[in-house]
Amino acid sequence: MIHGIALGLLGLSGLLLPALAAIGQETERETADCWAGTISAGRASLRLWLEVTKDSSGGMTATFDNLDLGATGAGCVDVRLDGDRFSFTVPSMGASYTGRLSADGTRIVGTWNQGRPRPLEFIRQPKGTRPAPRPMPEPLPARPPVPIDGLKGVLDEAFAPVLEHGVLSPATGGGITIGVLAGGRREVFAYGATRPQSIFEIGSVTKTFTALVLAQMVERKKVTLDQPVRELLPPGAVAKPDGPEITLLDLATQRSGLPRLPANLHAESDPSNPYAGYHEEHLLALLAKLGVARPEKQEFHYSNLGYGLLGFVLARLEGLSYEELVHRQVTGPLRLVDTSVHLSWSQRKRVIEAHNCIDQPVPLWTFDVMAGGSALRSSAADMLRYLDAQLHPNSATGFDGKYPAASTLPAAIPMTHILRGDGPPEMKTGMGWLYSEQKQAYVQDGGTGGCTAFAAFQPQGDRAIVVLHNRQDLGVGPMSFTCRVAAHVMSLLSGQPTIPLE
Repeated sequence: MIHGIALGLLGLSGLLLPALAAIGQETERETADCWAGTISAGRASLRLWLEVTKDSSGGMTATFDNLDLGATGAGCVDVRLDGDRFSFTVPSMGASYTGRLSADGTRIVGTWNQGRPRPLEFIRQPKGTRPAPRPMPEPLPARPPVPIDGLKGVLDEAFAPVLEHGVLSPATGGGITIGVLAGGRREVFAYGATRPQSIFEIGSVTKTFTALVLAQMVERKKVTLDQPVRELLPPGAVAKPDGPEITLLDLATQRSGLPRLPANLHAESDPSNPYAGYHEEHLLALLAKLGVARPEKQEFHYSNLGYGLLGFVLARLEGLSYEELVHRQVTGPLRLVDTSVHLSWSQRKRVIEAHNCIDQPVPLWTFDVMAGGSALRSSAADMLRYLDAQLHPNSATGFDGKYPAASTLPAAIPMTHILRGDGPPEMKTGMGWLYSEQKQAYVQDGGTGGCTAFAAFQPQGDRAIVVLHNRQDLGVGPMSFTCRVAAHVMSLLSGQPTIPLE
């Protein structure tokens, strides 16, 4: 872990590495069973760690870690033990597992299915023996600051080995597009299979748009931040709790206490597109079971379910689809022409082919009621325009006549930046964004079954970056390729030591 690095790119990475590693981790709990396995993935052999817990009613939950990619706390659904048959699904990876528990209970021999089936054996481990993750890469020496108009030559040199034999080599189909904003200038760079105009899934970066929609609706007196979410659900859908209720702000700041994923997300029907079959009736049935009582101790608890619910109730209030709601409140006023859920025929020709973590082409994900968490697609140019609005809210006026909501954007954008409590380690939470007071930067990353996105902006330095990659990246922090690229670029701009790209 890199510590004590000042603002700049390694300053940004010092902020990101502990934060992204913690996103999505569940609250601490007693682990019932620990299991270790190893699997081949493309060019690497990866160590896996599975933790399975059982509640008082016999229900099972699990989290899945990839120790060599730094991916921790991936939520599992449909965790089942029927006789000796054990199975689970990992929606964030588009993967599922089915195996048989040995008679002595020490091994599970089965098949991991992620694009294609592969054998995978888990071996029971003693509690407290979780192996250490792969160590942080050593930074390269600092060089004098590189101006934005001089970045291309330096990046060409840095990406050369990655293009030859790394994750962007021709055999992988991989490509990456990088957008940089510094001192009022914008540049877009593309390497591998992508182009500057390519369109990608942006995954959980969508949450920052959903949060901005909420801020817009608050400014326009449609809702209040302390409004109970129950009031925006269909009448009678969820019982009123005896005590405090989950509010819209609780959802936007990840303090609702709702689980990371819906327990009734039956992704095993199509692990490659886990949210496609999850509709309003499934969400309401789950909420009726979970209830909407605010947890007694409110803590940061990353929840895709919470943001899906937030997008759903705001769209329902306006009588619009989530896509149309975002267009009227955010993307239309900001003139984001490539940012939407559904794409035109000409835009579809610019969508980059997505790949899973073993370099196999995979379909883009589709969303219904959970759209508010991860459904948007975008380009680097659009994302730079969006990040520019984050840096300069008063310039975000758009077409006031065509989009009345443009008039409230200058007030709504700063609302999402207000710090409202602790987040992951070394971080605070805004609405949709995570923030480091030490590094003075806002960040959010996103991932789907075939794309990875990363966005950050530093108001004090008046700079921003977006990195879009057409490959599922299970790593976080130093192991995430998008994070390393962002850290590398911003370090070049500030003259700080750089994170290696290989």
